[in-house]
Amino acid sequence: MNMHTPVVRGIRTVKANASPAAVLAELTNAFGEFKQKNNEGLAEVRTQMADLANRFAGNQLGGNSDTVSNAEQQTVSAALRSYLKGGVAAFNEVMSANAMQVGSDPEGGYTVLPHFSTAITQTLFESSPMRQYARVVTISTDTFEELVDRDEPDAGWVGETEARTGTDAPNLGKLSIPVHEIYAMPKVTQKLLDDSAIDIGNWLVTKVSDKFSRSEETCFYNGNGVLKPRGFLTYPTTAQDDATRPWGTIEHVVTGTDGSFGATTNGADKLIDLQSSLKVGHLAGAVWKMNRKTLAVARKLKDGQGNFIWQRALEAGKPDTLLGHPVVLAEDMPDIATDSTPIAFGNFKAGYTIVDRAGVRILRDALTQKPYTLFYTWKRVGGDVADFEAIKLLKFSAA
Repeated sequence: MNMHTPVVRGIRTVKANASPAAVLAELTNAFGEFKQKNNEGLAEVRTQMADLANRFAGNQLGGNSDTVSNAEQQTVSAALRSYLKGGVAAFNEVMSANAMQVGSDPEGGYTVLPHFSTAITQTLFESSPMRQYARVVTISTDTFEELVDRDEPDAGWVGETEARTGTDAPNLGKLSIPVHEIYAMPKVTQKLLDDSAIDIGNWLVTKVSDKFSRSEETCFYNGNGVLKPRGFLTYPTTAQDDATRPWGTIEHVVTGTDGSFGATTNGADKLIDLQSSLKVGHLAGAVWKMNRKTLAVARKLKDGQGNFIWQRALEAGKPDTLLGHPVVLAEDMPDIATDSTPIAFGNFKAGYTIVDRAGVRILRDALTQKPYTLFYTWKRVGGDVADFEAIKLLKFSAA
């Protein structure tokens, strides 16, 4: 043997040319360290085995608070066999591989519960605001009526001594808006109401109220007036101005091109024409209404000098403007298409009236269909055009 080659003895490396006393001392230290580590490992094994023995005893005595499962019994058996073959390290390896863990439900995962939030993620439904821009009245009966003064008397100039002949008196009209009922009646088991982690009743009423709001807003634009409010987009339109147009029709301005604004600057010109068709008295409170697809087109329009006619609001909370008037996004307005009227401009406070009989009302019925609780919810509301001169439409057609 080469006298300079190290020889492995246990867990230490001993030089072959060392003195016998040095070699003996080195081996003695190595054995002491091995014995200490082995005793520590054995102590750990004894502790685990004692715990398992107590739990096995619980099984045999019929205990149920902390007993050993069949899977654990198999694991212990495998660990003991490994200990006899490979010692403490082999025993610990088997036990670690079969330790309780979150990833396995039988091995402890059942005890790790996910956090359940009492909030509910809600889908955002698009709507078309009308209430904040229209006139809203509340009544205590089933119909709102109001006189409409849309005529004027005749008058003439005469000399001092000329005879005065009779002149025509003005005529009065009448606006009549009935209220209609919208309802919902979802049902929920009483057990769910009692045991749910969230307030199911409050959540359900909120959802129904939101649905009512969106449904009535849609009717203010497109309702046919049969058992529901009538929308301003359902009335006939004509290119006649206010002086010659029959009452009950809305004036439209055509773009001159089917389904589009036409030339690049033509769009800005047509919006100016539409804006100018509204009487001066209505301009102070006038707004534009269109959906977001139409707005994407309108935002790109420029005047003859290349300036955008759409302007972003300078203050937070203020609406963007188009030709100086606020733009209101209304998803119930139609898309741009041939003969469609996707852009409205007008003073809706004067042009449209919403009538409320009362707010949302709720009857909670836990008796009729046991074990269900019925949430009978209803509201009565009406709506109609009040002034046909206060709303104008842009029609995407050649004529």
